[in-house]
Amino acid sequence: MNASPPRPARLTVGVVGAGRVGPALAASLQLAGHHPVAVSGVSDASVRRAAELLPGVPLVPPAQVLERAELVLLTVPDDVLPGLVQGLAETGAVRPGQLLVHTSGRYGTAVLDPARRAGALPLALHPVMTFTGTPVDVQRLAGCSFGVTAPEELRLAAEALVIEMGGEPEWIAEEARPLYHAALALGANYLVTLVAQSMELLRTAGVGAPDRMLGPLLGAALDNALRSGDAALTGPVARGDAGTVAAHVAELRKHAPACVAGYLAMARTTADRALAHGVLKAELAEDLLGVLADGSAGADGGPGAEGDSNR
Repeated sequence: MNASPPRPARLTVGVVGAGRVGPALAASLQLAGHHPVAVSGVSDASVRRAAELLPGVPLVPPAQVLERAELVLLTVPDDVLPGLVQGLAETGAVRPGQLLVHTSGRYGTAVLDPARRAGALPLALHPVMTFTGTPVDVQRLAGCSFGVTAPEELRLAAEALVIEMGGEPEWIAEEARPLYHAALALGANYLVTLVAQSMELLRTAGVGAPDRMLGPLLGAALDNALRSGDAALTGPVARGDAGTVAAHVAELRKHAPACVAGYLAMARTTADRALAHGVLKAELAEDLLGVLADGSAGADGGPGAEGDSNR
């Protein structure tokens, strides 16, 4: 039986960036016995989130957050993070021995190097979850995976913090962080886009409650995909129903032209995967790929080279 990671000492916690993620993580750490002492945020929404999730915790500038906290959560957008870390290090805000944690999926710990040189202890803890900025986020952390990157000497501390927040640590190598993050964006962010488009089209088709119609279907599709991968592919592309796909493209061009390019791109990707895994029969693929090539030509006025290249 494996020993549990050591329970870290009770720490004072600060949050730089009161977006949707930081206050929820700090609130979760508070439930585990740590002590949020400071949070920074600028927008009205940030102030409201901090007040709701961390009541009584003072709102102060970032440098004062680092002055007051032993564990600092840097929960800012990816593109802001490098400059923030550099600025905090250059102004002397970082203290030796301070745990500095960012929650970016894109970066590992190298982005924290300026702070590490100032004596900080760097951790990358990325919760694999979408956040709403409300108390429900704290509950959703239970069983949530965290993409964790940490120096070898801090691995036990990183693991303990994640477990205390109710999460499950998954170790990601520094060089694999961008690919890891791209995979999550592909699976989650673009899923929202596809579902929103589907609901709009159903409304156009006269469906009064597209969310109720899609819920059971999408739930089953997601469950099947997680269980079986490409073997779960269904629908006209996987069956090679070229006529049905052509009708789809024609209707989308008429009622929702902005959706055509996305439909064709996903159809081509689905056809490629279905062929590769034996779901789509080779003898049915040629007509289907021809329809997709023709649809691509009609979409941009060009020769449909992308579709031709899939033949």
